[in-house]
Parts: sequence; structure tokens; C-alpha cells
Amino acid sequence: MTPLHLGALHPVEQAATMVLAFGPFVVLGIVIALRKRAETRSGSSPERNDGE
Repeated sequence: MTPLHLGALHPVEQAATMVLAFGPFVVLGIVIALRKRAETRSGSSPERNDGE
């Protein structure tokens, strides 16, 4: 069975594909940057508790 080519994507479909493909990584980067900024502003660094 040969897959059928449906032609070029509509610009809205291209934008939706890009948002779905890269959006989660952009959001994750923003969250990490905001958390680091908040930790730096409060002056505390996350302390590890190794159970000792």
C-alpha cells in the first residue's frame, strides 16, 4: 500500500505543528528560568537531603 500525499500543509496547520512539536520544550525552558530566578532572588539554593 502506497501512502497518499495530501499536498502542502496550510499555514495554520504548519503553525499548529510547530507549536505542538516545540511548545512543550519552550514552556519547560521558561519554567526552569523562572525557578532559577526565584531561587537566586531568595538567596537560597536547593539543599540535597541524602538521608544522613
